[in-house]
Amino acid sequence: MFGKKKKAKDAPQEADADLNAGNGEGEGVEGAEGAPKKKKLSGKNLILFIVLPAILVLGAGGGAAFMLLGNGGGGEQHADANAGHAKSKGGGHGGGGHGGEPGEPTPGPNGTTISYGEDVVFVSLPEMLVNIIGPDGRPAYLKLRLTLEAPDEAAVGALTEHVPRVTDQFNGFLRELRTDDIAGSAGAYRLRLELLRRVNLVVAPSHINAVLIEEMLVQ
Repeated sequence: MFGKKKKAKDAPQEADADLNAGNGEGEGVEGAEGAPKKKKLSGKNLILFIVLPAILVLGAGGGAAFMLLGNGGGGEQHADANAGHAKSKGGGHGGGGHGGEPGEPTPGPNGTTISYGEDVVFVSLPEMLVNIIGPDGRPAYLKLRLTLEAPDEAAVGALTEHVPRVTDQFNGFLRELRTDDIAGSAGAYRLRLELLRRVNLVVAPSHINAVLIEEMLVQ
């Protein structure tokens, strides 16, 4: 009988132990369930405070790079446009549209040298050396370097094509000169007018603007 009573007394204690055990398991489950919730909250915080600012920074950097690249491309296009404008302007000038650079001499037909100026073309003839009549009827030598000013390419073509005929006309006239005829500035002026008249007779209907004396030496 004492044994049975003892077992009855112990029964409530075992039930309390089972209940406490159950509560312990419940608390463990709640703890286990609470842990993932804390992890999820940490992930959200990570996204909000680390990943999102990084994305914003990268986006801002990409926008700035795009703007820089866009401006760079525009600058290149602007530079290309300016270069094309300068080139077309230079080509249009190019010696008044004659196809050469101003002041840059180039070899031409029949021993001539061609250079381009402002809306004119200069054609330098081969050097000339002729006999003229000196003082007291003695022979003298006249050395001439002449440049002819042409208004356009048509006149240049006619002139360079007929250089031998132009030179013949000049030689025939110069051999009749005396040293007194070409003395001083007045003599040089008359010489230019006579040479201009003769060259225009050869190249007609083209026209030469002027005869320029580059060098005149009497020996």
